[in-house]
Order: sequence, then C-alpha cells, then structure tokens
Amino acid sequence: MLYWTLVFLAVALVAGALGFTGLASASAGVARIIFGVFLVFFLVSLIMQVFGGA
Repeated sequence: MLYWTLVFLAVALVAGALGFTGLASASAGVARIIFGVFLVFFLVSLIMQVFGGA
C-alpha cells in the first residue's frame, strides 16, 4: 500500500513539473488518501502488538 502512495506521489511531482496541474492535484489527492489508510492500518497493527493482540 505504501508502494502505491509513492507511485502516485511520483506521478504528482512529474505532472506538476510538466505543467499538468489537474493531474498533479488528482494524483496528490489519491496519494494522500492511500497514505491515510496505510497510517490507520499501521496504528491499529501497532496497538494490537503492544497490547498482546494477534
């Protein structure tokens, strides 16, 4: 999941550098959402490990 975040971030950076602001904005938005989901999953996993879950 973090891989896809980095892919969309790279697409956003390249598109922004080339002047495609609409595509850059959309890619950055998708990267942000995927990173948020990754962060939630990571925190849930961390809490489960700390408190003796699976």
